Amino acid sequence: MKKSALSMIALILAAPVQAAPPEGVATEATRAANARVAAALPIADQTDFENARRGFLAIIPGDKILNEDGSVAWDSHQFDFIDGAAPDTVNPSLWRQAKLNSIHGLFEVVPGIYQIRGYDLAQMTLIAGKTGWIIVDPLTTPAPAKAGLALANKTLGDRPVVAVIFTHSHGDHFGGVAGVASPEDISSGKIQVIAPHGFLAESIGESVIAGTAMNRRVQFQFGTALPVGTTGHVGGGLGQKLSSGDVSLVPPTRSISKNGETLTVDGIAFDFMDAGETEAPAELVFYLPQYKALHTAEVATRTFHNVLTPRGALVRDTLKWSKVIDAMLANYGDKSDLMLASHHWPTWGSDKVQAALKNQRGIYRYVHDQTMRQANQGATMHEIAEHIGEPDFAKTDFGVRDYYGTLNHNSKAVYQRYFGWWDAVPAHYHQLPPVQAAKKYVEAMGGTDKALAVGEKAFAAGDYRWAATVFNHLVFADPANQTAKTWLASTYEQLGFQAEAGTWRNIYLVGARELREGNNVKDSISTASAKVLNGIPAVDLFDALATRFNPAKMKGEGGIIRFWFPDRKEAVSIDLGKSVMFPRREDYAITGAGSDTQITISRSAFTQLLMRETSPMQLIRDKQMIISGNDALMAIMFMALDEVNPQFDIVTP
Repeated sequence: MKKSALSMIALILAAPVQAAPPEGVATEATRAANARVAAALPIADQTDFENARRGFLAIIPGDKILNEDGSVAWDSHQFDFIDGAAPDTVNPSLWRQAKLNSIHGLFEVVPGIYQIRGYDLAQMTLIAGKTGWIIVDPLTTPAPAKAGLALANKTLGDRPVVAVIFTHSHGDHFGGVAGVASPEDISSGKIQVIAPHGFLAESIGESVIAGTAMNRRVQFQFGTALPVGTTGHVGGGLGQKLSSGDVSLVPPTRSISKNGETLTVDGIAFDFMDAGETEAPAELVFYLPQYKALHTAEVATRTFHNVLTPRGALVRDTLKWSKVIDAMLANYGDKSDLMLASHHWPTWGSDKVQAALKNQRGIYRYVHDQTMRQANQGATMHEIAEHIGEPDFAKTDFGVRDYYGTLNHNSKAVYQRYFGWWDAVPAHYHQLPPVQAAKKYVEAMGGTDKALAVGEKAFAAGDYRWAATVFNHLVFADPANQTAKTWLASTYEQLGFQAEAGTWRNIYLVGARELREGNNVKDSISTASAKVLNGIPAVDLFDALATRFNPAKMKGEGGIIRFWFPDRKEAVSIDLGKSVMFPRREDYAITGAGSDTQITISRSAFTQLLMRETSPMQLIRDKQMIISGNDALMAIMFMALDEVNPQFDIVTP
C-alpha cells in the first residue's frame, strides 16, 4: 500500500468522533455521574430544611435591593428556579445545598437573636441589647445590610445600632458596614466597632495588596458574571452569591485580644475566643451565656470550608483549625442549646450542637492527618488528592460535604503548607511555562489535528479531565484555534455540571463562558473603592502602591518623598530607588528633615488622586496639595507604577 494511502487511513482513524461539542446539555456520562451521587447520599433528608425555615418572620419587600446609584445590589427572585428535583446539569447534592441557601428573610433564632439570611453570601446577625442592636457581620455591601436592618426595625420595633462586630477579616463580613453605621456615629462613640486583633492589617493584605489578582480570581470562584440558571450559577455552597456594590471598611474601635476576653456590650455578656489562623488570619468566635448560644463565625458552618481558597489567600492551618473547634466543643459544647454562624442556618439542641462540632473538628483533622500520612509514605501532592477518600461521617452529615472546600483541593493545601509548591519530583521543579509546554505537547501528539482527535476521543468517553488537559494545551499553543476553544469550553461545562462544590462549578462554567464569549466582564466587585482606600492606614496604602513599582519605568536616581496627611495626622516617607520603592511610617511631628520632597495633602484628596477623579495640577491650583523641594519626584514615582489590568486573561494565554 502506498504511503499516501496509509496516511489517509491514519487521518480517517484519527478524525473527530463528534461533529461538534454539545453546549448547555448534560452528556450521558454527566447524567450517570450525577445519578451516582443522588443514590449515595440521603438527599431526601428534611432536617436541614426544617432548620433553615425555622423562626421565619418576614422578607425584605420588593423585587430588588438597590444601591445608592440605582444599580441592583440583590435580586430577591433570582433563585426562584431552584425548586423540585435536581436537573441533569447540576450535581444533586449541590442542588440541595442551593435550595437551602436560597431560603431568605428575617428569622428569629431565639427571642433576642435574629438573622437576615439569603441576601448575600453571608448572613447578618442582630442581637437585641439593652438599648439597641448589636450587629454581627453586616454583609458584603451596604444596600442589603441597610435593607435588612430596616426590615428588623419594621418587624421587631425600632432600635438604634449600638455596636457592630466583625468576626473576621473577609470582605463579606465587613464590607456592608456603611449600611448600618455612619462614620459620624462611629467616630463619636455612639457605635463601637469590635473586631479580632490584627483585623485591619489582614483585611488590607487580602483586599488591597493582592486585591487586583484576587478580584479577578473571585470572578471564577463565585461565578460573579455567570447568569443564574440550571446551566449557570446555582450557588456558591457557602451561600448563594455575593451582593453587588461598593464595599466599605472602617477601623475597629475595640480589638479583642489574642487570649480572648469577656466583654459586656449594651447589657449582653460576650465570651470571646480567639480563632485566628483558622478560616481567616484574624477571627473570633463567641459564646452568649444569656442565650446558651455559640456563634462560630465562619470556623464551623454547614459545609467543609476552603483550606486554600480558589481566589487566593494565605494557606490555612487545618491542625489548628481542628483544635480550635475542639476548644469550642470542650468549653461550650455541653453549655450550648444553640449554634449559629455567619453562613447557613442554626443548629438547635445541645446533643446536635456537639455532634456537629465533632464532625466539623473531624473533617479538618481528617484532611490534615490523611494528607500527612500519605506524604510521609512518599506520595506526591496530586497522588494524595486522588486517594484522600472521605471520612465515614461525610456520607450522612451534609454539613461536612464538599460544597465550598473539597477534600481534593484541601489536601493539596495541607501539602503546600508543609512542603511548599514542589512535590519533590525533579522534573517539576523548573517546568516550562504554559505556552512553551503546550506547543511541545501538541507537537509530540503529532500536531493540531491529531491532538484534537485525542481530546475528542476522551470527551466521547466521558474522560473530561484528560480532555480538558489536551484541549487546554491546544488553546495555549494556538489561542486563535476556535475549534480547540469550543471543545475546551464544552469540556469545562461537563466538569462544572458534575461538580458538588459550588466553587468548582463556578470555576469551570466561568472558564467555558470566557472561551465562548470572550473575556468581556464590565462590572466586577472591587475592593479599591474610596470607602476602602480611606479606611486604610497610609503606610499600608503605600505598601500596596509599591507592589506596582516597575524598575524598568524608573527614571533618574530617585530620592526621599515625605507625604503628610494633616487630617489623619499620618506621615509616610518613600525611599524611592532605581529598583525598590520602600514606604516607612514616620512620626507626624517630624517636619520633613532629610527628605527631598515634602507633600501635604488630605487623605480624601489623595484617594481622589489615586482613583483619577482629579489631577495633581488641579489639586495644586485648588491649594489642596502643597509640594516643596523637588516637585518632580512625585511625578517620577507615579510614572514608575504599572497600570492595573483587573481583567487579565486566565483561560487563554
